[in-house]
Amino acid sequence: MSSENHGRFVWYDLMTVDPTAAQDFYGKLIGWGTQEYEGGDHPYTMWTNKETPLGGVMELPKEAKTAGAPPHWMAYISVSDVEQTVSKVKEAGGSVLHEATEVPGAGSFAVLSDPQGAAFAIYKSANEESQDSTDPGQIGRFSWNELATSDYKGAFSFYSELFGWEPQDAMDMGPGGIYQIYGRGGAPLGGMFNKPDEMPGPPMWLYYVSVEDVNVSVQKVDELGGEVLNGPMEVPGGDLIAQCVDPQGALFALHSKS
Repeated sequence: MSSENHGRFVWYDLMTVDPTAAQDFYGKLIGWGTQEYEGGDHPYTMWTNKETPLGGVMELPKEAKTAGAPPHWMAYISVSDVEQTVSKVKEAGGSVLHEATEVPGAGSFAVLSDPQGAAFAIYKSANEESQDSTDPGQIGRFSWNELATSDYKGAFSFYSELFGWEPQDAMDMGPGGIYQIYGRGGAPLGGMFNKPDEMPGPPMWLYYVSVEDVNVSVQKVDELGGEVLNGPMEVPGGDLIAQCVDPQGALFALHSKS
């Protein structure tokens, strides 16, 4: 993948305990299709939005279950050199959760964590495509990538050095502290903030999917066996968001434009 793609969110994987049930849930909620991937060692199904692949779903690996990992979404960020990026992560105080691995015919990846403990993945494609899976303007695509952490300033410094992300607006949320928006090439990618004491769990990433109307989609979440944890709520600019959990326990979020 060319250097111009360095720092893009390009793929989203769901690791879950029941891939078939997850496909049914997200297919009915968001309208995603599926496409089997034949090149791997383990069963893997790709999510498609209007026939364009944007991620995949697979069974949560046994080693992850043993380590206590719940079902979860994981984003892959494109890099120009996986090994070099892994070295930078180690030097900056991050950790390697899954060493750099080649996927025949597809590219290479590694799973890492930042110095605060939030997990993310990096990916270098074997092809030179420039697709970006974050697109706030297209229904069914991921529109926002949000990090709840213990030190957003330290986290932003880490990711900025790694991916070239730029600081954009910093919004004062009052008791909630500062919400730092970040992006690349002038376009926003998401936000970072210090998670409040009442928010359970370690630092983590949360990914938002664009839907026609959050108010309608949250009703579907309940009907399909998921749970709405927060929202719908309006954010600055008038957009609506809601944070949810799917029937298998993976956190995700919804977003609709005003």
